[in-house]
Amino acid sequence: MIEDTFTIANKNFKSRLIVGTGKYKTFEDTANAVKASGADIVTVAIRRVNILDKGQPLLMDYLDPKSITYLPNTAGCYTSDEALRTLRLAREIGGWRLVKLEVLGDKKTLYPNMIETIKSTEVLVKEGFEVMAYCTDDPILTKKLEDVGACSIMPLGAPIGSGLGIQNKTNISLIKEQSSVPVIVDAGVGTASDATIAMELGCDGVLINTAIAEAKNPVMMAEAMKYAVLAGRKAFRAGRMKKRQYASASSPKKDLI
Repeated sequence: MIEDTFTIANKNFKSRLIVGTGKYKTFEDTANAVKASGADIVTVAIRRVNILDKGQPLLMDYLDPKSITYLPNTAGCYTSDEALRTLRLAREIGGWRLVKLEVLGDKKTLYPNMIETIKSTEVLVKEGFEVMAYCTDDPILTKKLEDVGACSIMPLGAPIGSGLGIQNKTNISLIKEQSSVPVIVDAGVGTASDATIAMELGCDGVLINTAIAEAKNPVMMAEAMKYAVLAGRKAFRAGRMKKRQYASASSPKKDLI
């Protein structure tokens, strides 16, 4: 088999599944789900997850940042200034340079504000950050993100936390086709089949939080997502059969009795 490495910002990872750390009932639940998922990267909302107050439970006590890659993100930021301040703080706290940028447009849809996202990406790249950018599924705007230096494009499949699955396969495919950096579907995955579809489209990875954290059995769902991503990736690499308008017999016609 040809080597199939997953590389972001010149760092190799084994798993193409990235897992969020929000919405779980306890940090213990978070740790168990992450372990079941096999993920190498977890996102951490700097404004929402406790990584500072030692008087309260710390995420780091449950997920060792020396054995798993923390990806600080700017969840809850609605302006470029908020996002920049949050990620600069993350670098001061833990020295993190690989970050996930989210600049949201409104509280109802949680759609990305692409103008602010592109502006923030350009600033952060100049400051030495490696930016994985959450974005809309607009191929023109995602190309602009790559042009200003994003190290990964992260188009939404559907609104954050909706569980609707990938709503626009055509745009996701176009984004993947034109991108020279990893394309990771971020937001909207609801169940394992959604993750598989993302990978069958050729995406390099999938980021999942709500679909695991809000499942009746988060650990079991995390494991399901692990295998869904693996299956989708293998199917993409194998190359699916061509679709046909009419039936095609499975058995050869030669030497029929």
